[in-house]
Amino acid sequence: MTAPTQAPEQAPHANAHIDPAAQVANAGFVPVQTRSERPVSFDPADFGAPNGREVNWKHTPVAQLKPLFEVATSNDGVEYSVSHSGAIRPALAHGDAPRGEFFRPEDIVSAVAWQGADEAMHIRIPNDEELSEPVVVRIDGRGGRADGHVVIEAGTHSSATVVLRHTGTAQYAQNVEIIVRDGAQLTVVSVQQWQDDAIHSAAHQARVDRDAKLTHIVVSFGGGVVRVNPTLELAGAGSEGRMYGLSYADAGQHLESQVYLHHKGAHTVGDVLYKGALQGTSAHSVWIGDVLIGPDATGTDSYEANRNLVLTEGARADSIPNLEIQTGDIVGAGHASATGRFDDEQLFYLQARGITEEEARRLVVLGFLTDIVQRIGIPSLQQELLAAIEAELAQGNALEALTTQGEPK
Repeated sequence: MTAPTQAPEQAPHANAHIDPAAQVANAGFVPVQTRSERPVSFDPADFGAPNGREVNWKHTPVAQLKPLFEVATSNDGVEYSVSHSGAIRPALAHGDAPRGEFFRPEDIVSAVAWQGADEAMHIRIPNDEELSEPVVVRIDGRGGRADGHVVIEAGTHSSATVVLRHTGTAQYAQNVEIIVRDGAQLTVVSVQQWQDDAIHSAAHQARVDRDAKLTHIVVSFGGGVVRVNPTLELAGAGSEGRMYGLSYADAGQHLESQVYLHHKGAHTVGDVLYKGALQGTSAHSVWIGDVLIGPDATGTDSYEANRNLVLTEGARADSIPNLEIQTGDIVGAGHASATGRFDDEQLFYLQARGITEEEARRLVVLGFLTDIVQRIGIPSLQQELLAAIEAELAQGNALEALTTQGEPK
């Protein structure tokens, strides 16, 4: 299946199950191997409920996401508020442009969110306008089920920052559609600070046009299962895309991002860097990074990397970088992944200068994660996130101390 050519509300879909694993089992087809071949549909029935063997679900606790596989009935699980009313435009129904101009659901949750969100929030930065203060969208969980679709549109030669703040608890299926017009500069920051029982699965899809720039940042601290999958297409010549991520997984948490960067236009620049810290039994993070340099993306310069710091026994980080190149005329392309524990030499260096082991560990973790925090460019939010990291570290140290005290001597 490929993206439909009709208007989204009239999008065709096949009667056959389009899941790659099901195709193998039922029809003998070769499974989808590359990110660019993933099927799309606006109808949840086309995907069917995943079983965990599919290529895009095999690292995800599928059973915990089951409430998001059907459209919300009351759709009152979250409440929205916006700091900058001037950036809000009338809500977009199915078929109202620019909703669906670029967005195409790639899994059942995304299709459910498309169908369940009768109206999409539309944030638009007018042409040639520069906003000095960020537009903050607060999404407060009220404990129920919700489907949502948000369209963020940066007009030509505009400049702005949009922050999505997720708090409270909910079972939330979310789509975020981002369109950056010619010459615009946009930063989108999605912060997940849910309560421990929240379930959140989101698909962010962005298109960046000629000479435009998008910085996309995902910060995930809270929530039981949080799955934020960003897709960024550098469609226009000279466009740039920066994709950064920060996660801190505690015991029992699953934090996941499947990142896709598609270099489509010529002379595009891409930079992907995700960092995560994990502490506590069964803390789990997943990062899958796919970069596609298309046949027309000559002069591309691209790099992706994922770094994970495992702080305690029982935590696990899955990290899978992938790179597909369809033209030889590029400036450069590469990818890297590393997962490890504390650097003993760093700890020794700090302790040799009179710093306690606990303080040395704190400094190493802060130094590791602060790199991403500083890229956000909003001082108040940066300070808040650094304080949240400090709180996570303090909580981890307290739990470790209790565990140590309870061990037999």
